Amino acid sequence: MSVNSELLPIATSRQTFRFVRRTLAADRSASAITALMFLLAGATGLVAPWVLGAIADDVRADRNTAVSSFLFIAGAAVAGAVFGGIAMVMLARVGEPALARLREQVLSRTLHLPAEQIERSTTGDLLSRLSDDVRTVSDGFKGVVPVIANSAVAVVFTLAGVLTLDWRLGLAMVCSAPLFILSLRWYLPRSRPLYRKQRVLQGERADALLTGVKGAPTARAFGIGPTLLRQVEESSRQSADVSVSVYRLMLRFLNLINIAQFAGVALVLGVGFVLMRNDATTVGAITAGALYYLRLFGPIGGLLFTFDRFQSMGAALSRLVGIVELPSAAEPTADAVVGPGAIELIGIGHEYVPGKAILHGIDLRIDAGERVALVGATGAGKTTLGVIAAGMLKPTAGKVLVNGTPIEPELSATYSRVFLVNQDAHAFAGTLRDFLTLARPEASDEELRRALADTFADRWVTGLPDGLDTVIGDAGHQLTPDQLQHLALSRIMLGDPWFVVMDEATAEAGSTGARDLDRAAEAAMRGRTALVVAHRLTQARLADRILVMHEGEIAEQGTHDELQALNGRYADLWRAWSGSRMD
Repeated sequence: MSVNSELLPIATSRQTFRFVRRTLAADRSASAITALMFLLAGATGLVAPWVLGAIADDVRADRNTAVSSFLFIAGAAVAGAVFGGIAMVMLARVGEPALARLREQVLSRTLHLPAEQIERSTTGDLLSRLSDDVRTVSDGFKGVVPVIANSAVAVVFTLAGVLTLDWRLGLAMVCSAPLFILSLRWYLPRSRPLYRKQRVLQGERADALLTGVKGAPTARAFGIGPTLLRQVEESSRQSADVSVSVYRLMLRFLNLINIAQFAGVALVLGVGFVLMRNDATTVGAITAGALYYLRLFGPIGGLLFTFDRFQSMGAALSRLVGIVELPSAAEPTADAVVGPGAIELIGIGHEYVPGKAILHGIDLRIDAGERVALVGATGAGKTTLGVIAAGMLKPTAGKVLVNGTPIEPELSATYSRVFLVNQDAHAFAGTLRDFLTLARPEASDEELRRALADTFADRWVTGLPDGLDTVIGDAGHQLTPDQLQHLALSRIMLGDPWFVVMDEATAEAGSTGARDLDRAAEAAMRGRTALVVAHRLTQARLADRILVMHEGEIAEQGTHDELQALNGRYADLWRAWSGSRMD
């Protein structure tokens, strides 16, 4: 992981526990019924050892008594199965909605994370939380929580049953408890950091894999494939080493538990032998006590063999709660600004990585209705300045004013009606209507068709299989990049923003598509304040003013003709671009 990156927060154990408690309190009645059913199922498990102990005391009982005893055991088993089944159904009723809310909260917080925080964190950390951690919590809830609930109830009830049967046998059983407790106290402090480290390293491994896959063409071009491969191998090796350490620790823990179980059986039988020799108890009581203790092996084994998954589930949950507990994005509030107006960026500077400035003290004023174009070489800071102007990124230095009033773009009702269109329009799964109404959910079909017509997209939309009801996205009709950009421009007409930032919105289009998209972009920006990050200089030529950026600063500005006459950087760019078109 890069030394300049940082992980998203991880919740503490106390924060995670509070979150679980709030989640259960959301449906108190269902949670109470679930707990009651687990308790009743655990109580039925006490019947068999008690009846078998009674039979041992009455070896001369007639056949009818024996049959009734076994029927009693069978009835208790059936009742336990019924109670256990109801408990599982109620657990699903409580848990599945809670898991759904957790997924929704994590996704919501992720979508509202500040851009600068996402830039500082690693892609692998965020992706592993949204995929691996969500799956771990979901699988753990279905496979681990029921086992732990049943096992914990069985342990408590069994101990209570033995104490009721004969307190001395119960005391002998309790005497083995310190061995279990000491084993846990040895295991837990060593396992928690390992499980947490395991989840973190899995995120770093995912980040290394994503970097390698996404950067494969660049890696081949510059011959750095072996370097990326070594990074993947190193992150995978570290993750594997921690996983091996986890399993080794678990095996040592199980050995300690086996010793504790052996000591417990020896104590119960030894105390029983002493009591029997002094006629202080019965064979039936000792039999029942031994059976009760042996019955604990299953629940204790269930607790132990799922404990590693429970630890992993807890670590994953704490990473998800760390995102959920992030401060919520504040709702836009009314500004002192009355409506849209001139935008001023004063002293704007920005650093994605401390000490490496992308922008240096930029001052820019865009008057209402003015169209300004940004041009310059790759890495000059055009996109960064564009997203800051759009209110999508908070600069590390400087301030934003509208009509002379300082505002916080992310809290501004005025700024909530600003649109940013970049070159990577994404088609979410859904209909074409869903794609368009992201800009205005209440829009009617007639308004949608008008927006498409105004941007000349109606010509090809009418040819889709189901028109506005056509399902698009990965599982639906595949739209071309040009068509997706066309729809993104139609959303501008539908949303009617006062300020539009075009970040190379037509850069990826082919020659034919570029002409159509340029016409659509021109229609979408007409009458609006606009900032255009121009890929093709014909777009810049139509602007009221052109800013030439170089190494994070504004090197030149003026109209096309003024900059041509200046014969500086813009003139060089124009000659190079014009020459490439002629070639």
